[in-house]
Amino acid sequence: MDTAKVFKTGRSQAVRIPKRFRFNTSLVTIRKQGDSVILTPVTSQMTLEKFLAMPPIPDFKIDRDAGLSEQKRELF
Repeated sequence: MDTAKVFKTGRSQAVRIPKRFRFNTSLVTIRKQGDSVILTPVTSQMTLEKFLAMPPIPDFKIDRDAGLSEQKRELF
């Protein structure tokens, strides 16, 4: 069974992951299942799925030109 070193860095706790368990990403999800902590690489597919699952934003498209007059600028 492989082991990993747990240490403190500032006020946080960190784990030094052995080389053979390295991730090819800079972001992972973390969840606890019983006494286990599970790390999973975040993929672009996961990010897209989260975005698509978001509820729509009401009144997202607003009329930007409402009440604005045309600005005139002098040319150089």
